[in-house]
Amino acid sequence: MDNSSSTASRTGRTVVVTGAGTGIGRATARAFAAEGARVLAVGRRAEPLEETAAGHDRITPLAADITADGGPELIVRTVMETHGRLDVLVNNAGIVRSGALGTLTPETIAPQLATNLVAPVLLARAALASLEACGGVIVNVSTSVGQRAWPGSSVYAATKAALETLTRSWAVELASRGVRVVAVAPGAVDTPIGEHQGLTPEQTAAVREWQLAHTPLGRIGRPEEVAWAITRLAAPAASFVTGVVLPVDGGAVVA
Repeated sequence: MDNSSSTASRTGRTVVVTGAGTGIGRATARAFAAEGARVLAVGRRAEPLEETAAGHDRITPLAADITADGGPELIVRTVMETHGRLDVLVNNAGIVRSGALGTLTPETIAPQLATNLVAPVLLARAALASLEACGGVIVNVSTSVGQRAWPGSSVYAATKAALETLTRSWAVELASRGVRVVAVAPGAVDTPIGEHQGLTPEQTAAVREWQLAHTPLGRIGRPEEVAWAITRLAAPAASFVTGVVLPVDGGAVVA
């Protein structure tokens, strides 16, 4: 299939991207919109979402908390009322609360479980009927570093490892319903996740130094590079691909 016909086949699809206010989510929302899809960009804060949508008339921002009671249903109801269909769900939202085992508390553990694991399950459940009607795709965003030991961020890594197991399980479970389920596992990518978790500039620099030392390609990735992988896995041309977890990490997972 040539690029022009592939792009045409994606035009008219509707996509939900969570965590779309910054980083990988923002890049993914814009990448789908550039292909002609209509995108519901979901995040907790309205201002970053407006920045994501600025200059992109195919992106509709929705400030919503995916962990709130009724949050998943609100998202699905909004996309169906606005666009009448849902073709792709990108579970991208995630948070990190670092800490060694001896420092972990319910207050640091619970938000990570709620955002990184429980919310994708409930959102996928809420979206399932709409996705099935379109032969849709669920794309989960994991982390390649979570496929290895990650001291100091063990809960975050565990939630992402669980998300990969959900990806494989749902791929088998939903195949007969015409829904594909895939995942991407980014490595070191230039996003504000460190800032969001409260790291100082010095701490962020130390993390980057460690990441560079463990990335064979020797550089930090760009959000647009992860967005490219997400759009490719979600494309109609990838219709025989399901249950995979694709590292986008400069070789970190195999080093």
